[in-house]
Amino acid sequence: MAFAIRRYHPSDLPWLYRICLLTGDTGADASALYHDPDLLGHFYAAPYAVFEPELCFVLTNAGTPCGYVLGTPDSASFSQRCERDWFPLLRDRYPLPDPDDQSRDAQMIRLIHAGYRAPAYLAAYPAHLHIDLLASAQRLGWGRELIQTFITQLRTLHVRGVHLGVGKKNVGAIQFYERVGFVRVQEHEGWIAFGMQLIAPEGSR
Repeated sequence: MAFAIRRYHPSDLPWLYRICLLTGDTGADASALYHDPDLLGHFYAAPYAVFEPELCFVLTNAGTPCGYVLGTPDSASFSQRCERDWFPLLRDRYPLPDPDDQSRDAQMIRLIHAGYRAPAYLAAYPAHLHIDLLASAQRLGWGRELIQTFITQLRTLHVRGVHLGVGKKNVGAIQFYERVGFVRVQEHEGWIAFGMQLIAPEGSR
């Protein structure tokens, strides 16, 4: 197997959607859970590739994408950009579902209508990321390599910290993030917010 990490190219976008779906059930294939296979990618992958391509890196195996890390250096600005240029078209395409509809599709559509807002307690970690690897690329060290590639790019941009969220059921991911240096910032009912400081606060030694 010939794995390699490279920068995102616009031709990778369909692969990002596919990988997002194939890892969308707590790291497992979510294809059977969604009627619309693009819903996960609309929220968790595509807008980052479109608006922040310099922070999108693709893992390939023999030239074929099998994983990615992507995100934004400034969550607040990213949220504003999505509200202006991304979510309005999707909200027109996907009207809010009936309140009684608890399907996976309905839950994702509600997220699209809610948009993204970084909680105030994560202000010290202005960047955020998403990382997904297909099963064939897992447990080989490439997740760590992708994280390090992303963090190196954040440091060149002088970003002071980065956060991410992970579901509590995804025990393997939680252990992975702790191994690569993320710390728990706050726990919620179903998920945990992790953060990593990249630049020491002013006045610290």
